[in-house]
Amino acid sequence: MSYQQLNTFQMPPGFRGKSSLYVQLWWLVQAILFHPSPQVLYGWRRFLLRCFGARIGKGVILRPSVRITYPWKLTIEDYAWIGDHVDLYTLGTIHIGAHAVVSQKSYLCTGTHDYHHSSFPIQAYPIVIEPEVWIATDVFIGPGVIVGKGSVVGARSSVFKSIEGGWLYAGSPVVALRKREGVPTA
Repeated sequence: MSYQQLNTFQMPPGFRGKSSLYVQLWWLVQAILFHPSPQVLYGWRRFLLRCFGARIGKGVILRPSVRITYPWKLTIEDYAWIGDHVDLYTLGTIHIGAHAVVSQKSYLCTGTHDYHHSSFPIQAYPIVIEPEVWIATDVFIGPGVIVGKGSVVGARSSVFKSIEGGWLYAGSPVVALRKREGVPTA
């Protein structure tokens, strides 16, 4: 019995959203200009991402070790923070809301394969991180997930299904622990 025949795999037309040459140019810019940039050059990294079609709001903090597959499929709203060694695997779109935090070593994965077919076709589903969410360190967010406004996802959790806003979650798979209480604004 055979389960997958990767020699029959075909990338769907237009899947990347840009030409192979454009993709390679981004990866080169990311390696040469984005990653080695000094920690404090947040504006520089926002500029580079905008040059490649990302929609980046004001005051967004992106660490130089962040990896983004296709910036033209990325939206980050005002004052969001993206920590060290975060992977934004944007085969599909990723939308990160205002004042959200994605902490170090987290992985937002919009892509998967259909293992029901021997050609192992690639698929992409969007991820939405709503405003005021905190994704703690080393969290996996799977394809098609919406993380509701104001949620906190605890360290090393795995989120495979959309979760309601305003809750504290933890575990793999993630489970709701308790409601998050609002905090007074300064």
